Amino acid sequence: MSLSHLKKAGDAVFVDSSVTKANEIVTAWDGKDAHNFSIIGVPLSKTSISHSGASFAPASIRKMLSSYSTYHIEDGIDLKTLRVTDFGDITMHVTDFEESRNRIKSTIAELLNQFKDTMPIILGGDHGISFPSIAAFTEARGKIGVIQFDAHHDLRNINDGGRSNGTPFRSLIDEGILNGEHLIQIGLRNFSNSAPYTEFGINHGVTIYTMRDVRDLGIQKIMIDCINRLSQEVDAIYISLDMDVLDQAFAPGCPAIGPGGMDSQTLIDGICYLASHPKVCGMDIVELDPTIDFRDMTSRIAAHVILNFLVEKVKLNR
Repeated sequence: MSLSHLKKAGDAVFVDSSVTKANEIVTAWDGKDAHNFSIIGVPLSKTSISHSGASFAPASIRKMLSSYSTYHIEDGIDLKTLRVTDFGDITMHVTDFEESRNRIKSTIAELLNQFKDTMPIILGGDHGISFPSIAAFTEARGKIGVIQFDAHHDLRNINDGGRSNGTPFRSLIDEGILNGEHLIQIGLRNFSNSAPYTEFGINHGVTIYTMRDVRDLGIQKIMIDCINRLSQEVDAIYISLDMDVLDQAFAPGCPAIGPGGMDSQTLIDGICYLASHPKVCGMDIVELDPTIDFRDMTSRIAAHVILNFLVEKVKLNR
């Protein structure tokens, strides 16, 4: 029995036989094997110090992959034969945030240990997820260096409000999981931080690039300096992308929008350069709230970042 002119709910409105949509290369985990690249959702945003619907971002970013094709015209690379395993989302505890962080750490550690050849892209969630995620990477991949794109230090103390989306890198440093000298922060903005946290970062060896540095030095020079420094000192490099590093004109769907930020092409250029290095082993994308986005602008950039990251990894492995 069949019915004419039906399509599966959620499929593209128009299908062109000559175009492969990016979401088509993403396949649900079969419970057995994993491809060389993977995504996993971490829908936790209740730990945000401000109102946030970032828990809805994993679904929104996945959806936006269907807005793009797999073809990178500038490099002549088509990702249509690539396969990306989607592990789904980690289940969060409704009220116990420490339990949620434990679930994040244990699940990502299990993923990394069971599938040593996969490179996960972690879809947050607020920035608090980076604490357990990077802790898991450290256990599985050895000494980790972190390159953080962010308007904020996220080095807040935990005494005033506990662990939140403002404390992940303070927690990592305080607990000895991450050496401050192996943390590089890019895109810090005026009136988005405080002197005590800048001083904390400097005192612990954190490398800090403000938006003025990005404008004056250029993103390529900064990326070269980052890779040259970290690649000699760590076993693997992790990218933590807080979408509010972008100017509010480019990323309106962030809980902490503001002027004076990075433009989307500069961010993509930076991610591409980093992805081209073999020690870059994973990435998280955080602080994206689809409930306040405009025409999915911010989710679209996140999807674009993922696709450009994959292109550079494909080029690296050719």
